[in-house]
Amino acid sequence: MSEYDYKAIDAVVNIWTAEALAQRPGWTDEFFLGKVKGRHHSGGISLETMLEQMDEAGIEKGLLVAAKTGRPGLPGSYHMPLEIVARACKQYPGRFYGLAGIDPFQGMDGVRALQDAVENMGFVGAHLYPHWFELPPNHAKYYPFYAKCIELDIPVQMQVGQSLIYAKEQRCRSVGRPIYLDDIACDLPELKLIGSHVGIPWHEEMIAMAWKHENVYICTDAHSPKYWPESLVKYINSYGQEKVIFGTDFPVLRFARTVGEIDEFGLKPQVRRKFLRDNVLKLYNIE
Repeated sequence: MSEYDYKAIDAVVNIWTAEALAQRPGWTDEFFLGKVKGRHHSGGISLETMLEQMDEAGIEKGLLVAAKTGRPGLPGSYHMPLEIVARACKQYPGRFYGLAGIDPFQGMDGVRALQDAVENMGFVGAHLYPHWFELPPNHAKYYPFYAKCIELDIPVQMQVGQSLIYAKEQRCRSVGRPIYLDDIACDLPELKLIGSHVGIPWHEEMIAMAWKHENVYICTDAHSPKYWPESLVKYINSYGQEKVIFGTDFPVLRFARTVGEIDEFGLKPQVRRKFLRDNVLKLYNIE
């Protein structure tokens, strides 16, 4: 990264401090060490260590997810407290920014909590795991949250494509087909929609949605760049250069390794900057 006069912005980062890990259920170790073959450090990763790794990779900022994975009380479900992410962002302003998770079953209480997170806690966007609620993202229960995102002028980032088995005691169906974003974008053209996890294995649908709708974007997190579909790389490097943002879903992907694999593509210089930095800054109104 030393030859570049800018640093990247990672749009999807999981907070992995000991305090944060204490909020997560028992499936965390098995899933991260088994299915995704990660090195997630069950004892936690300090914010300082995370920043050191980001600096090594040439990453200036990270968006921390206060995830809501299912309804509290159900097996395997948990909500990461907004306060944990908010404290990290306050401790390192300009380095970390918060994304507030959505639980559609919280209704208007959840909508008000989202507004409070943005207006009083400094969060810059919303985040959604549709599969954890087994409701496709075009379901009516999400629309009050989408309307609030429009009012607050924040994006909503949601996992599209295949979901995995995270908690064996609560097996989640893959309800996040990218084509469902078509309904939302037609109904709510002012809503900034980001489909994360590339949309694999329905990545062609995801590209089609980003091409069709000016308010739909793609985030490339959770899948190692060396395994990205060729059509995605071509989209980033051509007519989709303003519609795709960089993310790792750390610790699913490591910072330096991910950036290094991206650089193997030989993206056009102006494309690389848009993809790794400018697009996310514009979407999230960070600068």
